[in-house]
Amino acid sequence: MLRFTLRRIFQIIPTVVVVALLIFVIFSVVPGTFAASLFADGKRAADPQMIARLNEEFGLNKPLLERFVAYVTDLAQFDLGTSFRTRQPVIDLINDRMGASLQLAIAAMVFALVVGVPLGFLAALRPGSVLDTVTMIGAVSGLSMPQFWLGLLMMYLFALQLNWLPSFGYGDGSFRNLILPAVTLGVTPLALLARTTRAGVLDVLNADFIRTAHSKGMSEAKVVRWHVARNALVLIVTTVGLQFGSLIGQAVVIEKLFAWPGIGSLLVDSVAIRDIPVVQGTILVIVLWFLVINTAVDLIYAAIDPRIKQE
Repeated sequence: MLRFTLRRIFQIIPTVVVVALLIFVIFSVVPGTFAASLFADGKRAADPQMIARLNEEFGLNKPLLERFVAYVTDLAQFDLGTSFRTRQPVIDLINDRMGASLQLAIAAMVFALVVGVPLGFLAALRPGSVLDTVTMIGAVSGLSMPQFWLGLLMMYLFALQLNWLPSFGYGDGSFRNLILPAVTLGVTPLALLARTTRAGVLDVLNADFIRTAHSKGMSEAKVVRWHVARNALVLIVTTVGLQFGSLIGQAVVIEKLFAWPGIGSLLVDSVAIRDIPVVQGTILVIVLWFLVINTAVDLIYAAIDPRIKQE
């Protein structure tokens, strides 16, 4: 198990290096700079001397190779750079926003788990029933529905029409402010979990060892508890890990829509003003989060099914 764990952890390093290289190259060739964006609103006439001075101050006038060496050197020291706009370390800006993003992602995942897994499980135990049909229609609808459209719909219904919940903002971090963005973000993983759970449970129910357990006189409840649930858990855990790892990235649109102060909204704001260090650092953290969660899922997967370690 230790060798398997170390192998999975060391696989993260080359992936992070490649992603960092791609991020640097992409944002180095994108037109526009932070200095130029200061005059993009048209309220002030562009000052070429000021733009040149700011570009020199931020090192944007240096050769690409020199900037890349400096970027990699800083990354090796866990330094994500300094924001062009606030002049604060990027890591501090991300730390200030990460808590809100984690809160939103965890709430969305809990919502998806609590609703999606039981629905998929019950639908598989009663294939062809009304519950099965309604669950699958809802799952397909949830996967097909754009999150931003669902968010606008929920804001209109529950905030503007019924006045039950605040429409946007973090407020004091209360549960009421979290409900709408968390439910909006959680609908897609909920739908996927319901479909995956149903497929996994049906696959286990049709296995030979389940028929053997029934033929030995084991009750339906015991078969489901001791055989079906455990064997279907592998697929469910994998789906949960993949979805939870990607929720931070998926939350970019939701955070901006609901004015949620997470790293997603930080990324969107930074792209708009070409604050490249913040953009690069935020994307790198999102990718690293995804890789760490998936590595953790691999380890849980191996603990549930020891055959994985032999592959």
